[in-house]
Amino acid sequence: MEKQPTIVEPGDIETVKFKEFSEDRYVEHFTRLVQLERKEEMKLHENEMKYLSGYERQKKGRAILDSRARDKGTGLGNKHVVKFVRKDGMPETEISVGDLIRVSKNQPLSDDNPSGTVIEKTGYSLTTVFDEKPPDWIFDKVRVDLYVNDITYQRMLDAINSVPGLKGKKRRLVSKLLSKNDLERSDVEDVYFMNQVLNESQKKAVKNALESDDIHLIHGPPGTGKTITCVEVIEQAVEDGRSVLACADSNTAVDNLVEHLINKGRNVVRVGHPARVTPLLRDHTLDYLLEDNSTFQKADELRQQALELKDEQESYTYPSGRWRRGLSDEAIKSLAKKGKGSRGVPSDKIKEMAKSLELQDKIDKLFKKVDLLEDKAVDEILRDCDVVCTTNSSAGSEILEGRKFDLCVIDEATQATEPSCLIPLIKSKKIIMAGDHKQLPPTIKNLQAKEEGLTDTLFERLIAMYGSKIKTLLQVQYRMNEKIMHFSDDAFYDGQIKAHGSVKDHTLDDILENRPRGKFSDVIDSEEPLVFMDTLGNMEERSREGSNSKENTGESLLVTEITKELLECGISEVDIGVITPYDDQKDNINSKIDHENIEIDTVDGFQGREKEVIILSLTRSNNSGNIGFLKDLRRLNVSITRAKRKLIIIGDSITLSEHPVYDSLFNFIRDEGRYIKVKL
Repeated sequence: MEKQPTIVEPGDIETVKFKEFSEDRYVEHFTRLVQLERKEEMKLHENEMKYLSGYERQKKGRAILDSRARDKGTGLGNKHVVKFVRKDGMPETEISVGDLIRVSKNQPLSDDNPSGTVIEKTGYSLTTVFDEKPPDWIFDKVRVDLYVNDITYQRMLDAINSVPGLKGKKRRLVSKLLSKNDLERSDVEDVYFMNQVLNESQKKAVKNALESDDIHLIHGPPGTGKTITCVEVIEQAVEDGRSVLACADSNTAVDNLVEHLINKGRNVVRVGHPARVTPLLRDHTLDYLLEDNSTFQKADELRQQALELKDEQESYTYPSGRWRRGLSDEAIKSLAKKGKGSRGVPSDKIKEMAKSLELQDKIDKLFKKVDLLEDKAVDEILRDCDVVCTTNSSAGSEILEGRKFDLCVIDEATQATEPSCLIPLIKSKKIIMAGDHKQLPPTIKNLQAKEEGLTDTLFERLIAMYGSKIKTLLQVQYRMNEKIMHFSDDAFYDGQIKAHGSVKDHTLDDILENRPRGKFSDVIDSEEPLVFMDTLGNMEERSREGSNSKENTGESLLVTEITKELLECGISEVDIGVITPYDDQKDNINSKIDHENIEIDTVDGFQGREKEVIILSLTRSNNSGNIGFLKDLRRLNVSITRAKRKLIIIGDSITLSEHPVYDSLFNFIRDEGRYIKVKL
């Protein structure tokens, strides 16, 4: 193949807003940006709750009206389980497992409303857990709203504001994150690799990570095995007797780490809400491990005793309101011993209040013992494990408060904001991050925060500050046919990536049951892994009323017909993915494809995913050459690197070729792949 010219895309490290900070400037800068983003997210949900009716919010998929609750007792670490059902089934909703919901009597912004986490979703129910016992009124007809989880923002702010008070090795580490300092190294002579099939660039990354005394970055382009390399770094640290905190911004990425480490036989504790953990891994969550811990079981026995005493206490008058009359607890107890009343309160009420206070003392003592035993049980489990795995946010939970680690590893670090990474980072003496700044950055909702650099990740800023010496590039990819890989490699990675022999030439031939014979046989042809279907301006985009998104019905119909032929050729639904940059186009395609196992999502939703066949609908087609946020070429990079064996791109070259990178892509496919003009 003839090498294409390297393209320098927007979003590269040269665009990082600020490379270095003073301590005070760092705290001020990121505190302000996090507050901006926090207010934006709160505003989005609260404005909807305020200005939209419950019916309108339900129509948007962010509320469920006329639900009835069923008490399902306790579970998931003594949390209260409630199932919300509707007689006619659940409406179409964005609310899904792991989301925080708020329950109300149709006044969702009231402070008295309980919030819970969804643990199961079916066509007729949402099962939710509450940390505290919810009020009885939720068992009437209620409204359920999707709500924002503010705790993550609070933890980011806490981490930022802790920076000036850090001491010792933590302070030394953070000082190197703020401004350029010498990066220290310790030579490691011979490394015995736990994973004997690591390639040379992966081994080099591991060795560089081990030799670094403070910071190292693993730059992993699509399919190059970032997580596998992180796992090897973790295993090396465990074998060396070091304590390890392994994190990622999303629960899915953390679970991926957990699964790899469990398969290696490592003793892993997954910290975080069990509802947000993949069901197959829940046995490794702290909540589940606590249930088998004898110290925690003793705490649970004492808790039950305390709850029984609270039930007993309900039968006595508690000293409050009109019965206390300014009497102190000691005065009430003294009067009860003497059998006297006081200040218009009869002696029998005094005795009841004294009994209530006596029970309260016992309850308080029991709960104090419960807290001590639970802390001890957590200590026992975390002390005996090899690795603690959690999201960046949950690393700031009370459970890990005050805990220190020798090493913190953050996977998918370029999908997390810098304040998010700071939460686990300040607990460690050394940091290893893996990511790819050539793919999509974290999503930021507030425009001002975005413009002022909240999308600039710590990963990017460190490269901008220290250059290539702080990172190692993984150079062998195990996902794509070489032809699918080639444009991305040259455009984004200077031609440094090679396809492993196991995938270099793989095609649909291996999974195709029947030869394509239909209208799109030349598109599906297994001998050609890369296809561009050029609509040449014949399928114009449109915007729905009141929407800023785009859709293209012509491209949607093409996707539908091609998908149908792929299925007829024996390609499994789970092996087909459809990607589009726009939410409205995603919805348009979804409405036409009646196969629930075919994954249809936006580019952002597909980052980190892969399929045997990807159909990419670029959507934009207009007379002005306007391609909107397709100008962010990281979005293009993600889109064209999800396919293993077959990539079918549908788009309008007349509109998109106004941008030189898309023009180069289409010319590349004309030369090296299959170019097809779509005829109406």
